[in-house]
Amino acid sequence: MKTPPHVTKHIFITGGVVSSLGKGITAASLGLLLARRGYRVRMQKLDPYLNVDAGTMSPFQHGEVYVTADGAETDLDLGHYERIAGVACTRDSNYTTGRIYSAVIARERQGGYLGKTVQVVPHVTDEIKAAIASMDGGDVDIVITEIGGTAGDIESLPFLEAIREYRQAIGRQNGLFIHLTLVPFIKAAGELKTKPSQQSVGILRTIGIIPDILVCRAEQHLTREHREKLALFCNVELNLVIEEIDVARSIYEVPLDLARQGADVYILEMLDLHVRPLDIRDWEAMLAAQLNPESGVAEIALVGKYVSLKDAYKSVCEALTHAGIAHRVEVRIRRVESEDIEKQGCEPFLQGVHGILVPGGFGDRGIEGKIAAAQYARTRGVPFLGICLGMQCAVIEFARNVCGLDRANSTEFDPDTPHPVVDLMEEQKRQAAKGGTMRLGLFPCAIGEATKARAAYGAAEVGERHRHRYEFNNRYREQMETRGMVFAGVNPSSGLVEAVELAGHPWFVACQFHPEFQSSPLKAHPLFSSFVGAAMAFRAPACRTE
Repeated sequence: MKTPPHVTKHIFITGGVVSSLGKGITAASLGLLLARRGYRVRMQKLDPYLNVDAGTMSPFQHGEVYVTADGAETDLDLGHYERIAGVACTRDSNYTTGRIYSAVIARERQGGYLGKTVQVVPHVTDEIKAAIASMDGGDVDIVITEIGGTAGDIESLPFLEAIREYRQAIGRQNGLFIHLTLVPFIKAAGELKTKPSQQSVGILRTIGIIPDILVCRAEQHLTREHREKLALFCNVELNLVIEEIDVARSIYEVPLDLARQGADVYILEMLDLHVRPLDIRDWEAMLAAQLNPESGVAEIALVGKYVSLKDAYKSVCEALTHAGIAHRVEVRIRRVESEDIEKQGCEPFLQGVHGILVPGGFGDRGIEGKIAAAQYARTRGVPFLGICLGMQCAVIEFARNVCGLDRANSTEFDPDTPHPVVDLMEEQKRQAAKGGTMRLGLFPCAIGEATKARAAYGAAEVGERHRHRYEFNNRYREQMETRGMVFAGVNPSSGLVEAVELAGHPWFVACQFHPEFQSSPLKAHPLFSSFVGAAMAFRAPACRTE
């Protein structure tokens, strides 16, 4: 008897009414539940913007750029996929309109369409379908594809048409549509309103998509009347109107809320898949640890260039939360604009914090404020974690104020500096294009013995993700070592410095890579965990040197 061929099932998640409803968190939460039921899940985000990838987009507009292990610069929702669902992402996990059109145009220039008039339908939609199909395979049971933007957006139309065609081709038993929509509470009327959701679904229906499941974001619980109205006018079964109430304290509550409503069970039944047992006891224990911290509060100053936009440092903030969970402590983040430090000094903004974190960034705006924050941490014994640009600022500060290298700087900020302690790699000097040309993705790092990094990792070599052009200038290594800088991490093949520490400081570690991209609520990243542990110790007056 022949074994039936393996079929990959597809779930398409769309959004309506407004953006920023949380499609990424919803998709990741469903991914977690389905994976915990024993299914092999992959996840994907299709973004309607014309940029080829997120690499050249401003954090003020787009939030952080998430970097995958294979070096793709992607939408921040991929961070939710990896952190919550535990699903590893690759460059096939994020396609944009720009990337789709680039492929179509390149094929047209090569004569690949054999003289045909190239059109949105079928050529662009075929390319989108090929992107979706790239996730299929014998080792994949379910693919969850999130469509960026909102139903009704002009730029989203080719993607919506493509998923309509894709589901039609694979059949209803192999694909389903989930629509995430808003049921707003109108304060003046004192009630929830379903009309925006009805209209959002109406837009989808005009192009041939009828949602199988409706997930309703709301501030308050839906009554049976609300659910019946949505079921009737949106042509969705009553039990498939799922509410997603704003969580009070943690986004990690969302998977449990969806599980309590049986969302994953309905999905498996509709996809004709066996409903296997669900075991999320570790997730429940993690959430209990977060919501009931036993070790008080550790306050961390996040000194950045983009702190006015919450999503600009999304993964960093989440990694701090994960470290807090590991230590059963509430990590309270004090967001500090580095330009404010330049104007008023460190004291008004950093006094009383238990740790200082200087994250990555680009450009010279606010740099002197970051350097001043590193000096404050060094001279006062405050635990310090520098990431990417944060490491470079720590190196510049040490060179100026400990090694006496006047006007030491990075050539990114001062091309004429007499002491370029941070400089472009030689291969970067030959790069003219900005997109996708940095040092990107996972690289090995050899960790030195008897270092805080070694104690944190418990390993002699690790792999971490990078996103930068500038590096520590090894010409200054010996000079800095003699003054107390410890070179704790080095790339084993290139000799590039990946992590530095300060001898004699309670906890001062800075790394060129981005450890936040490999942290999860169930397993805090070792450096973040060690940093928060040091911040907790610093709360005791005996630990302070100021």
